[in-house]
Amino acid sequence: MLIVGISGGHGRLLARRLRERHEVAGVDREPWPAKPPGFAFYQADLRKRSFEDVLRKEQPSAVVHLGLQRHFRESGETRYDHNVRGTRRLLDHCHTYGVRKLVVLSSSYVYGALPENPYFMDEDFPLSASRNYPDIRDLVEVDTLATAFTWRHPDLQTSVLRPVPTLGHTVESSIGTYLSLPRIIVMMGFNPMVQFIHEDDLIEAIATALERGLRGVFNVVGPGEVPLHVAIRETGGHRLPLPEFAARPILARLHAAGLYPFPPGALDYLKYPVTLSGKRFVEATEFRPLFSLEEIFHSMGR
Repeated sequence: MLIVGISGGHGRLLARRLRERHEVAGVDREPWPAKPPGFAFYQADLRKRSFEDVLRKEQPSAVVHLGLQRHFRESGETRYDHNVRGTRRLLDHCHTYGVRKLVVLSSSYVYGALPENPYFMDEDFPLSASRNYPDIRDLVEVDTLATAFTWRHPDLQTSVLRPVPTLGHTVESSIGTYLSLPRIIVMMGFNPMVQFIHEDDLIEAIATALERGLRGVFNVVGPGEVPLHVAIRETGGHRLPLPEFAARPILARLHAAGLYPFPPGALDYLKYPVTLSGKRFVEATEFRPLFSLEEIFHSMGR
């Protein structure tokens, strides 16, 4: 099987999880300097011919797509091109080269943070993140592409996973970056409920979806939910409450100067809940997270 994005935290953990039962190869745009023995690794870009050459050579029966760019360190155009055009090419190649199983890792963020959000949205809830957070429209389009691919190619067992925010020692995540800031900006008058999953539980969910050959779209949730301010306290952070009218222009300037990791559109996730129901995935797999919220927060290791 082939892990796309193997050099990242998710990819390294998944390779370690799968290597006992499967022959694992990996591809990534970035190098893998500490690659352990026993893995075939290719440095290639999803958008280039070199990636197709990897599929032609390896002929994998299964592919896991973890190779999305989720940070904002490059331009929006570069990120969009890598994520959307790269994923489109990956899907086409999987069909062309006879891949039988495919897992695409999406995100809970694609639902969008909106005031009308109900608690515990299921997989049929619309993906509305582009309405007020255009900076992640690429993630919404990737999810839409993969979901359409699932139904267009029923012979290929494709699953799209939308996990809640992930914390742990290895995986780099938006929520982990946010909770690690010296002063953590929160919106005055807001304290939304948030969900988390431990990185090891998420890796187990990905491996389960792959090994069982799931088809369809699945939310993946952790052990529960807490108010955002509790999560900040439990991970050792210090809140910096700001009124929204001041926070948006300040963060827009700081982000443009490279001094803050998130665009101002991310502020809505500090106001409104994006809580998911994981019932469909549990019914399909009997998945249960092993790590409690206390253990998840402790894994931040401030």
